[in-house]
Formats: sequence, C-alpha cells, structure tokens
Amino acid sequence: MGFSKLQDIISISEKKNIDFWQVILQDDMNERAVTAEESFDKMREMYRQMKESDASYDKSLISPSGLSGSDGEKLEIFSLGERLVGDFLSQVIARAVKMGESNACMRRIVTAPTAGSCGVLPAVLITYEKQRGADEDEIVKSLFVAAGIGEVIATSASISGAQGGCQAEIGSAAAMAAGALTFLLGGSNKEIANSAALAIKNMLGLTCDPVAGLVEVPCVKRNAYGAVNAVVSAHLTGAGVYSKIPPDEVVDSMRRTGKLIPACLRETSQEGLATTPTGTKIAQKMKSNNI
Repeated sequence: MGFSKLQDIISISEKKNIDFWQVILQDDMNERAVTAEESFDKMREMYRQMKESDASYDKSLISPSGLSGSDGEKLEIFSLGERLVGDFLSQVIARAVKMGESNACMRRIVTAPTAGSCGVLPAVLITYEKQRGADEDEIVKSLFVAAGIGEVIATSASISGAQGGCQAEIGSAAAMAAGALTFLLGGSNKEIANSAALAIKNMLGLTCDPVAGLVEVPCVKRNAYGAVNAVVSAHLTGAGVYSKIPPDEVVDSMRRTGKLIPACLRETSQEGLATTPTGTKIAQKMKSNNI
C-alpha cells in the first residue's frame, strides 16, 4: 500500500505489536506477493552487494572525466594515522567516499536511495557491523527501517535531485541511515523517526549543482558529509535530543523547500559550483573530449 507518513508506520507497528522493520517487510510481501523469507533474503542480497562493492574498491581507478578516484584510499590511510575524529567516523567517511567513487567509475553499487547518494547508507551500516560485531540479520532489519523512511520521503517529498535538489538525494540517504543506525542502537519507533527528522533538518535547501552535469563534484564528497550527518543525528537522539518540529512536518518542509529551489540549482548545472570559472572550464573540457 505504501506509506506517506512516518506516523502511519508507527501506528501500524503499535496496532499489530510488531517492530518498525516488520511493518515494511509485510508491506513488501504484499506489494511483490512474496514470502517473509523471500523478502528478507532479497534485502540481505542487497546488503551483501553493498559489502562486496566496499570490499572491491579499486584505488587505481579514475573516472572517465578524471574528477574522481583514489580519494577513498587517501582517507583510509589518513584514518590509520593522525585522524581528527574517532575510528568509527574515520571509517564511515572513507567508505562513503569509496562508494561514491565506485559509482563514478562505473562499478557496481546499490542505489540507496539514488546512485549519487549510494555511499551514505553502506558507509554507516558496514562500519557498524565491523566495529560493533553486529549480526548480519540485524543489519538487514535496519535496511527495512531505512527503506520505510525512504518510501515516506519519496512519497511525500522527493528523492530526486532534479526535482528537489541534493537535499532529496543526500538528505534522504542521511535520514535513512540515521533511522537505521538508531534502530541498531535499540531505539524506539519515536527515536527512529526523530533521527530521520534531525538528519533532514540539517540538509534542507541543499542544492544540486554538479560540475559538467556529472555525478562527481561535489556529489562524491557529499556522501561523506551525509553519512556523518546520519551518525550525528543518531548520536543526538541517543542522548535524548529531540526535534522540536515533528518528523512528518519536517518531511513536508523538505517537499516545500525542494519546490522553492530554482531549476538552475536542481541538477541542471546552470548555477552554483557548476558555473564557477573552474567548473565552467571543466565542463568545456568534458565537452571537447565528448565526455
């Protein structure tokens, strides 16, 4: 049936006395006419593909444009030495960039919810599994949580950069990852929704202004910021910090804000970073090289 509000998921969860993730699993069962086992196995398959994409990162690959590649390896090396943040965040940042670079280099990735934001969710969840020794089944359950949040945003706002700016891509991914992480930390339905809301609030109005029209600059590095945003949102929630604006009102604000972002800042490369002197030179070079 689909969900347009986070509160709808929470209400069903409470009415049926089942977890948030189970509401989404049952919805998938009904929509695709599959069993619970088939639905769970499909989600497990996607998570394992995320892990495979992470494990197969190739530091030697450079995207056809020359704008992306090897930064993930630099971050990995830096995180082993004098990193500025703890081990968890260091790994989250490196993984997010690696996944974004893999997308730019045409490697296999999982859209979560889009290709441009593919690094956020796996960076948070893979790092959590490795750092905390989490059971894979629990990670898969958290992906159902993320999927539910993503469905609400897609229905009531947007997950498309062309429609709602980068807040719709990286912002949505951050909200999904924040809710998933909160679930893994034992958070309640209210806390899951709160984490998603906090993540969205801090990315409202983020424009989509890719240089030369390619999903590389600033897209790849924004995955790292989105992933860190997700962790911070879950951290705040865990401490008992709540959004003064209810989660579903935050999603509605995301929709209205997206509509107010001018077309020149919604994946058209007609303003912002795309039209800086350097951005313009890059675009001209890409055009002359037929990229």
